[in-house]
Amino acid sequence: MKRFLLIILTICLCSHSAVSFTDPYSKNPNIDALNYRFEFQLSDETDKIQGKATVDVRFKIDGIERLRLDLIKASGTLEGKGMTVTKVVSDGKSVSFIHENDALIISLPAASVKNQRSQFTITYSGIPATGLKIGPNKHGDRTFFSDNWPNKGRNWLPTIDHPYDKATCEFVVTAPSHYQVVSNGLKIEETDLASGMRLTYWKQSVPIAPWLYVLGVARFAIQHVGDFQGKAIQTWVYPQDRDAGFYDFSEPTKQVLEFYSDYVGPFSYEKLANIQSNSVGGGMEAASAILYGDNSVVGDRNVRWRNVVIHEIAHQWFGNAITEYDWDDVWLSEGFATYFTLLFIEHQYGRDEFLQGLRSSKTRVDNFQTKNPDYIIVHNNLKDMSKVTTGQTYQKGSWILHMLRGVVGTDIFWKGIQNYYAKYQDSNATTADFRREMEEVSGMDLSTFFEQWLNKGGMLKYSGNWKYNSRTKEVTINLDQVQTDGSFFEMPLQVGIKYPGKNTMTMELLQVNKKSNSFTIKVEGEPEALMLDPNTWVLMDADFKRGN
Repeated sequence: MKRFLLIILTICLCSHSAVSFTDPYSKNPNIDALNYRFEFQLSDETDKIQGKATVDVRFKIDGIERLRLDLIKASGTLEGKGMTVTKVVSDGKSVSFIHENDALIISLPAASVKNQRSQFTITYSGIPATGLKIGPNKHGDRTFFSDNWPNKGRNWLPTIDHPYDKATCEFVVTAPSHYQVVSNGLKIEETDLASGMRLTYWKQSVPIAPWLYVLGVARFAIQHVGDFQGKAIQTWVYPQDRDAGFYDFSEPTKQVLEFYSDYVGPFSYEKLANIQSNSVGGGMEAASAILYGDNSVVGDRNVRWRNVVIHEIAHQWFGNAITEYDWDDVWLSEGFATYFTLLFIEHQYGRDEFLQGLRSSKTRVDNFQTKNPDYIIVHNNLKDMSKVTTGQTYQKGSWILHMLRGVVGTDIFWKGIQNYYAKYQDSNATTADFRREMEEVSGMDLSTFFEQWLNKGGMLKYSGNWKYNSRTKEVTINLDQVQTDGSFFEMPLQVGIKYPGKNTMTMELLQVNKKSNSFTIKVEGEPEALMLDPNTWVLMDADFKRGN
């Protein structure tokens, strides 16, 4: 995801429930958007879009009098860009509205009754300031591509623009007939109209968060790559990049879909399309229709872009099907997609490449932590959406999942992931929800683990030594936490004991729960060497050697 993801993956991968804090966004959980139908007229003569949005909502309680939608208003500050609403209709009648402070406030004809469903059709137009990029691609051809992450969709789509409110969507686009149109879900209709125009209708039947709504309008070369469980795998690239794009995107999409379906749970959506676009730099995991940057097509299936494809497909499970209830928990999307990219790499390409990905991630984590020692993964009431993600959200979030796997064990980890997915698929979850599922399947209290790694900063550093007592045939291990940033960690830590003439290590598990720790271990003879964390389970630095 996002423009810097390509850099991160290149470096690193050679790559409802209540919330426990107050969100500054004005949520209204008593209003549930069920479906959005967006109808657009696009032109080659102007960047102004003509839009009509029909919003289907359910009011969960009595007495609601207003519906609030996010929509950026045209203004001088935006040099005239933004949207202008001309009419709102419900039940065939115009209703009053106020469009100010980038919110569209619609007055209900009468106060709601519990479980009432209503539809409101908003007619509007304007030039999007952002969110929908209209302009030439790398070949100089005019295109229209969405770029909604994280909350830019409100620049052209009137929605409850927040991840907690998921809804189905429809895009009905009338555009010059030399364009093809791609969006979420399945194509329901494509009809050539008079005057060289074409109507294309896409429908997404599984609820998703608004930032995952996608639209691409361009000249495309389109390939049906194959099917996965009866669902189409497609490639959409610029016609100039047809051969290279068809080659690049045909692998490893199906293998990735199979892996996550087998190990996590069923794929939620009606298709999977890989789409070349000019609105993102790396990848954007829009549900069922993933956007990749202009330069994603190179024709050599290189590891760099291969890993971006894996990451964005992982998002179809984590971020898309299970969506964080609040932006403060964005690691449930980015940390998960990053780690599950590595898990597929481990499965498909081997342990060595997996470990190289972990090592590369650790380098990035360490560099970031040195400059930002107090940074925490779970945000505390995030207000600045430009800071919703950092490299740490991806890489440290990934490492936290890896450490959790080490703490509970691989089999239990996968069982917890499967339970979590089964419970929250096509819905929303919080960090507390995820922790609860992992505690239930493991029978462990994981409160300390989650608190120290997700809600606090700091770096774990060990310094220690070991000594062998030939008389008692014991090894004494002294191990101190020596980080100076004020952090403290309680972690299980493996020690590998290497005996002369043996190719394998004997493993011992230490519970390192203090600043200064001492352990005595019975051994079969004098060890050749002791190694901390030989199987790479803990995010740490260690200075550990034999003492005198």
